[in-house]
Amino acid sequence: MSFVYEDEDFIAADKPAGLPVIAPEGGRGKSLLDVVTARLRRDNPRARAAVVHRIDRDTSGIVVFAKSGEAKRRAMSGWDELVAERGYVALVEGKVEGEGGVLDSWLAEAGPSRMRLAEPGERGAQRAITRWKRLVAGESYSLVELRLETGRRHQIRVQLAAMGHPVAGDERYGAKGDPLSRLCLHAQLL
Repeated sequence: MSFVYEDEDFIAADKPAGLPVIAPEGGRGKSLLDVVTARLRRDNPRARAAVVHRIDRDTSGIVVFAKSGEAKRRAMSGWDELVAERGYVALVEGKVEGEGGVLDSWLAEAGPSRMRLAEPGERGAQRAITRWKRLVAGESYSLVELRLETGRRHQIRVQLAAMGHPVAGDERYGAKGDPLSRLCLHAQLL
């Protein structure tokens, strides 16, 4: 794991797949929050990182933490204005046709740690918008770049599965293959 950015208020880490951002409720074990806090404590023994946003345990990529409660409040209060782009890259199953487009759907909870497509106006449903661009298409797998306009739980995973191209390694949402022995989704830009 590496740290990719740091200033007086924030620190960003490149999270490996499989490491949770925070420990599961009631759970034990190492989390990215623990790793970042340990890094901050090298300079200040009382420092504690504050979670600003999260990505799924099985997703790799960039995660930002605040170095103080005040920095966290500032970031959280204006998150949508502060973050101009959220970009991902995914290896998906199948040959993706077309150069790109917009996935515009509604998502709702379907049980613990699972989301589903929903009807507009359905109770609890939230609109999810993702712009996608095909980078490479092979017969078995394609590489796509994704830009989020909204940030819903499992948004990319549900929308790509509904498109007929689940993220490789994502058994939860219908993937059959697991070429990297992990979810093939990476948060590359924030």
